[in-house]
Amino acid sequence: MSQAQTLTRRSHFLGTKIRNLRKRHHLTMEDLSARCIKVDAELAPSVSYLSMIERGKRIPARETLAVIASVFQKDPQWFMDDAAAEAAITPDKTGRGGIAGMALEPGFLFSQDILQIAIPEMLAQTGTSGRQLAHLLIRAHQEHNRNHFPDIERAAEEVGGKRLPLHVDDMLEIVKKQGVKIKWFSRMPQDVRDETGVSSLSTVRSFFDPPGTLYLNEILKSQTGRLKYDLALHIGHFTLHNKDGLKSVLLAGKSPSSNSSGRLASSELDAQDILNAWRDFECSFFAGALLCPKVPFRQLLDRHGYEIDIHKQLDVSPSVVMRRMTAVSPYPHWHYFDAYAPGTLKAVYRGNGIPLPWGNMRKVEDPCQHWAVFRLIGDPLKGSSAQISVMDTRDGPRIYCCESKPDQDMAGNAHVLCAGIDLNPALDAAGQSGTEIAAALKEDCSKNGGNSEIPRPIHKALLSAGRILNIAWVERGLNNPARLICSRGTMCPRTPGCYPAVESSDTLTVMERMQQAIREEC
Repeated sequence: MSQAQTLTRRSHFLGTKIRNLRKRHHLTMEDLSARCIKVDAELAPSVSYLSMIERGKRIPARETLAVIASVFQKDPQWFMDDAAAEAAITPDKTGRGGIAGMALEPGFLFSQDILQIAIPEMLAQTGTSGRQLAHLLIRAHQEHNRNHFPDIERAAEEVGGKRLPLHVDDMLEIVKKQGVKIKWFSRMPQDVRDETGVSSLSTVRSFFDPPGTLYLNEILKSQTGRLKYDLALHIGHFTLHNKDGLKSVLLAGKSPSSNSSGRLASSELDAQDILNAWRDFECSFFAGALLCPKVPFRQLLDRHGYEIDIHKQLDVSPSVVMRRMTAVSPYPHWHYFDAYAPGTLKAVYRGNGIPLPWGNMRKVEDPCQHWAVFRLIGDPLKGSSAQISVMDTRDGPRIYCCESKPDQDMAGNAHVLCAGIDLNPALDAAGQSGTEIAAALKEDCSKNGGNSEIPRPIHKALLSAGRILNIAWVERGLNNPARLICSRGTMCPRTPGCYPAVESSDTLTVMERMQQAIREEC
């Protein structure tokens, strides 16, 4: 085998390593090319060639690789696959939300053609529906953009004129201007079972019958906040999609086996599933922006310290207020959950990258009960509950504060809404070390069985951060013990743990033991 072929076989991660080294040193491709020219003008790669190297389209000659390695003060061997450089092939988070990314390398296995073959097969083998994958893609897109969708915001503001609040009569007038007639129907909630046999109540809230009739459930007459949301969502469809009817049915209750267009969920990936899911999201975001326009709503939140109860003043549901907080707040490190028993997340947003307690693509019977949102599912408390929590993440311990509120959907199903923030960035911005404070609070909680009164110095630091953020429920959370929480029962940080111990098996260690046994036998 030639030297060139050998290099190709050992350099699947080479492009990723160069790209992440460049980004960690805050260099553009132009910067890196210029640095290489200073080392050796003849062998230095051009910007376009560097781009192809980073994308895995080209493998540089050994001499060119040596020039690049010289810029970063690395041995060329460091860039090979068998070099111990795991940290270098993991992309840094770039200030965006959501969970940290992974390197899609080797590049030839993540080509568009291979993914188009592999993704449908993965869905079929795991029992994941195309609609579930669509929602996962949209959630990742939403978190990556920090809930910032200015085009949808502008469209909603043009329709509503940035009025806050909008009353039912205002909404009906907007619908009338769209040339749409309203008809009322009567449909009470019925007991339905999902694909796993879990029973819940469900009913049709509203639907649009093109070209110009909007049907509304009479139950909405007594729930004006939900009536306004349904009207706003359909106005979003009229505005964004010209009343084409593809976004039609709005349901109350946990998501059933069919989507908003009535199509049955299937593990076969269909482009229509992606389109329907995206339109669901667009119309929902539009509805929130219409009912709570960004600037006046942010001003209202500032005046009331981000209290959830302002939903009563606006006559909208608490879920609308909590979801809009994550979009309009100048502080970007928010999360939002909408949880149903025993283990369904109907909605998730993680602009702060908080590890998921369970996925919205599977159900778990026993999530960590020290999360406020899960504790309240089994404890139907009146009013809301603020909590300070500490969790280990891949970036070290972090302090979160959340406000959780029990509620009922229109069908009568109990669920819990939760809006929360990551306090580490706020502590860092105030000149303190969020990681050190979180580590100290974690140690105190560990010593006290998982809960601890917040020590005075930490209390003072968190109180100061909460007041700078102007979020009143941070201060209420400080009046309760801090709690250790985890994303999975098998990773419980408490001593003793809340779950039965599970023996872990390190595959590499097992392989090494097998190899050692073979050597001894021989």
